[in-house]
Amino acid sequence: MPFAGAIFDWDGVVVNSSKIHEESWEILARENNLPLPPEHFALGFGKRNQVIIPEILQWTEDSPTIERWSSRKECIYRSIASKKGIPIVPGIQALLLNLKEKRIPCVVGTSTERNNVLLAFKQHNLEAFFCGIVSSEDVTRGKPDPEVFHKAARVMRQKPGNCVVFEDSLHGLQAARSGGMKAVGITTTNSKDSLLEAGAEIVVDEMRELDEDRLSKLFQ
Repeated sequence: MPFAGAIFDWDGVVVNSSKIHEESWEILARENNLPLPPEHFALGFGKRNQVIIPEILQWTEDSPTIERWSSRKECIYRSIASKKGIPIVPGIQALLLNLKEKRIPCVVGTSTERNNVLLAFKQHNLEAFFCGIVSSEDVTRGKPDPEVFHKAARVMRQKPGNCVVFEDSLHGLQAARSGGMKAVGITTTNSKDSLLEAGAEIVVDEMRELDEDRLSKLFQ
């Protein structure tokens, strides 16, 4: 099967937004006088807020409250991101340009909200590189379930087996492999060994190490 589609996780793969997300959780907790357990951010990284709030933070299981706090957290994120700017992952623009020149369609597949992605699109002029976004609003099951990646493949009208997923989280890599896709790990938030153990077939420190030719070799 040929390489015919690229699916990009967002936080830690296209943008370096972890510090902004962590700060937004801390502000939300202070606003509502809620506790934050040790290493809360690492435990919830890459997961949907609908999982983080009841299962990891254990703040509440009340659905309306979960949705209200989730919405508020993302509003805080966008407020901070608008003021400070969202850092971009080094080398990502060169890779996206290479894939565009080679006519490989790209889609975002993420656990974050669509408006967060659109804000970074605007700040870094990234919209032209992607033919679609599958975000937290579009799925009912979070990673390591492959739902988000399967939907991203359908946006490109490609079979999962023809797609490469770019991920920095362990459960994201597990979702890619269980979904029948090739998986590339980026050491933004996890070590090379842990990414390989989670199922990455290639692990890189920087996106500039990748291009269409190297990715195509995964399918040979």
